[in-house]
Amino acid sequence: METRLTEVADGVHQITTHVAEMDFGFNQYLVAGDEPMLFHTGMRAMFPLVSDAVSQVIPLDSLRWVSFGHVEADECGSMNAFLAAAPGSTVAQGMIGCMVSIADLADRPPRPLADGEVLDIGAHRIRWIDTPHVPHGWEAGVVYDETTRTLFCGDLFTRWGAYPATTTDDIVGPAVDADARDYYGSWSLRPTTGAAIRHLADLDVATLALMHARSTPVTAQRPCRPWPTGPTSSMDVWEDRREQRWARSAAFGIAAIRSDVQPPRGRRTRSAAMATAPAAERTAA
Repeated sequence: METRLTEVADGVHQITTHVAEMDFGFNQYLVAGDEPMLFHTGMRAMFPLVSDAVSQVIPLDSLRWVSFGHVEADECGSMNAFLAAAPGSTVAQGMIGCMVSIADLADRPPRPLADGEVLDIGAHRIRWIDTPHVPHGWEAGVVYDETTRTLFCGDLFTRWGAYPATTTDDIVGPAVDADARDYYGSWSLRPTTGAAIRHLADLDVATLALMHARSTPVTAQRPCRPWPTGPTSSMDVWEDRREQRWARSAAFGIAAIRSDVQPPRGRRTRSAAMATAPAAERTAA
């Protein structure tokens, strides 16, 4: 595996490793400042690659903050390795993540961030934004660099395959294709999903820094929100796609309660089976 290092915004460095066996890419982002922050750590096996890339920008032991969108191996697998390599570093994540998981998983106490709280790291002002279950996990969140107007999107707009560091091409098409191949049901779809994504779309964003895709500039010609009479934006297409899937899931759930329907691929989930079972059987179970 080889790791690529690219500055995608002023002081924002993208670290990319493409795993050929998976045909899938992983990005981390180093935000250089008086108190440098690494957003995403990569898995433990990637620590040598990612830490070497970090060392090309700053002394590794000067890293001050380690952050990530949600608790998952590719997001925080190397968390403790970075804490050990940078003795003055601290994990910063949302209140829920710190309370439920990170306070136990991290080798040092984390710094909980409230929704909308800003961490001034010198040369960059980093705002934490709660996005429960977007993309997955109730501790999920994203960060927004108010200084460079960079939105670190985590798993939003995920795509398969290798990709360059940046692009001005469409990022929705490859993401929708990846969404259609979501074999593992990893996305959480809730009634609040659309509202959460609309909230992100209302930010003044210059760059979308994606975790599993190339970063993309957001210009006057490519807004996060649609023009009044113009084309639909990336965020809006994504939102529509998610809401359509949630609606299909909700419709199936309602049907399962009302009648003995079979889930897709002929499998019945335990919840559907219990919903359609006679009351006596539900009580016995």
